Amino acid sequence: MDTSELEARLQTLESRVYGDRRSKSSKPVKCSESMGRIQTALACTANKRERVKILHKKIEDLVKYLDPQFTEHISVPDAMKLEFILAEEDFLTSQAASLEQVNSLQPLLDSNYIRDVPEHATKLQRLSQIHIKQQDQSDAQAVEVKKVFDEYNKMMFLLSKQFTQWDETLRALEEAKEAKGISRSE
Repeated sequence: MDTSELEARLQTLESRVYGDRRSKSSKPVKCSESMGRIQTALACTANKRERVKILHKKIEDLVKYLDPQFTEHISVPDAMKLEFILAEEDFLTSQAASLEQVNSLQPLLDSNYIRDVPEHATKLQRLSQIHIKQQDQSDAQAVEVKKVFDEYNKMMFLLSKQFTQWDETLRALEEAKEAKGISRSE
């Protein structure tokens, strides 16, 4: 922006602020000049009054006192800060040891193996899908094998029962034959 544009913007602002005052007097009113005169008058007034000087000094002190670091500095003495640090000594040393361990392992983190993780992740995803598919097939096969074992156990139970019946029938026939053989020989 050049000076003429800034001056045009300032005149637009002044016309909005002062409105038609220009028509009452022959010369235009300048904002910057008015503000400069007001600041000079306030500075002169402040310098003449001792109370205003004291107030300005107190405002500076008040800003300093309102600073959070200042209140922390006042409320916690150095000895207390030292006690805080000593109380956390074990934690701080363990953290320092952890940081040293991370620093010593940094070359491993920068290795090709770690950098190739995204490529291996896609391979691993495919392998895990194959594993899930094979696990589902294995579960289905296990169900099928259980059915076959159940059928086998039922068949063995029925065959065992049938052989037991045949054995009892055969024993009864042999006993009847022996009883007839004894009664004939008598």
